[in-house]
Amino acid sequence: MGRSKIISFSFILSILACVINLPALAGDEEMNGTLESILQRLDRLEAENSELRKLLAEQDADKETMGSETATNEVKSGLSLVGFNAAYSFNVLDHAEMTNTKQLYQLKSQADGQLANKLTLGGQITALVNYQSATENSKFGWLMRHPTSANQIGKSASEAVVHSANINMTGRLTEDVIAYLELLYNPEQNFAANSSITGLPRNNANVRKAYILWGNLDKTPWYGALGKMDIPFGWNDTVSPFTNSTNWHSFAGLAYGALLGYSAENLHLRAMAIQGGAQFRNANMPVDGTNVPSRLNNFAVDGNYTFPVGAGLLNVGLSYQHGSSYCQNFVDTPQSAHSTPVVVPGVTRNILPQGVQHFNDCTDNVEAMVAYGVLKYDAGQVFLEYASTLDVWPGTANPYIQEYEASKNKTFTVGGRYALGLGLSKHFDLSLEFSRFNAGAPGSDWEKQDQVVLGASYFLTPAVNLFSEAIHVEGWVPLNFLSGGNPSSLVGTSWSSQSSRNNILNFGLQAGF
Repeated sequence: MGRSKIISFSFILSILACVINLPALAGDEEMNGTLESILQRLDRLEAENSELRKLLAEQDADKETMGSETATNEVKSGLSLVGFNAAYSFNVLDHAEMTNTKQLYQLKSQADGQLANKLTLGGQITALVNYQSATENSKFGWLMRHPTSANQIGKSASEAVVHSANINMTGRLTEDVIAYLELLYNPEQNFAANSSITGLPRNNANVRKAYILWGNLDKTPWYGALGKMDIPFGWNDTVSPFTNSTNWHSFAGLAYGALLGYSAENLHLRAMAIQGGAQFRNANMPVDGTNVPSRLNNFAVDGNYTFPVGAGLLNVGLSYQHGSSYCQNFVDTPQSAHSTPVVVPGVTRNILPQGVQHFNDCTDNVEAMVAYGVLKYDAGQVFLEYASTLDVWPGTANPYIQEYEASKNKTFTVGGRYALGLGLSKHFDLSLEFSRFNAGAPGSDWEKQDQVVLGASYFLTPAVNLFSEAIHVEGWVPLNFLSGGNPSSLVGTSWSSQSSRNNILNFGLQAGF
């Protein structure tokens, strides 16, 4: 029952009460007095009723105003508390493109209205079916999974697996501050030792990235981030639909640090202060001769500029990193790590790990630089990237194979991608990419590893990519023990190989949600 009806009903009851209490008629004078009293009482009740109606009307108006203001504020700060954006999730979690520029992508997404909620949730999953062949026993050089005998046995391998899965949470704390958290499940590239892709150490999820991002491109070209993030070094993208370039495997970094960026018109500048010690990927700076990450003594800078070239846009860039991963020496402790079996006199084996082991301590940093150029146009793109350490990597020299001196680590990648119409509702992308990882002196077993990828992909939706690849790899040069020293190996030999050949046929689906 409405409040106006309640007021009217109470008013009627008051009148009835007055009538019921009328005394019996005693005379005209007494009757007139009684009626006058009733009329006066009715006038008072009507006035009170009018005031009550006015008060209730004012309260209703206040509530409507408050509701309108609340709705307006919700629109300004984000329409809802939680939302989903599959295309955003696909791009922010993609391992192949925008590999170290996710912060700028997030700021552009915010400016474009893709992050309209206080919290945007999402994820991605990549599933593969592939066949791999090798010319040498258990030596598979495809780096999209760890190339050791813990993962591939014999001269052929096949799999139907989940390569990786991610969950991302993007929170808009204010108009200028974003909080980002990314969880990763990656059994095929997990660094857990002494475990296969079905072992529990590799079947876990970890926090891959986590940072606070400040910036608003509508207000300022400056932005900053603090936390665990990709290092701004090189381009490191690939035109292949799935397989990362050798440049990425050699130099792409992930570390704790503080990033400052500037993006305006065609110029993009970034600088990152990096935690020293041994970081998660490709950032190693000794701290008092140790690998303990207890000092902010490493850094990287990158600058690139985009300008028109004919019908396309050319982006050229240059990066520098003060401490790369390539700083470890060849470990050699003969008394405790070597043995000479009696059954084979004079043959010495490594019974404990020797040689190069990443994430260990080193005596000095090894600087690195990279130059890259990317030409993009409507139907596709071509690119070239070259990276090198500025000094030799000490671990590329084996003291028991003295004819090969220590060398710099040099890596380059070249490739292109073209979109074909083919009468389909969406473009069919065809790509070709070559990359080389130079790790040793000419003639050494660990001299280089080459990779060629022919790829094809078709986006069923902006967040679902169906792809296939044919990959050829020449050489087998794992980073750990690349110049020798792996357990049970002969001293004076390396398990790396220049005669190794791999062929891979890979099919997959990558989906964001």
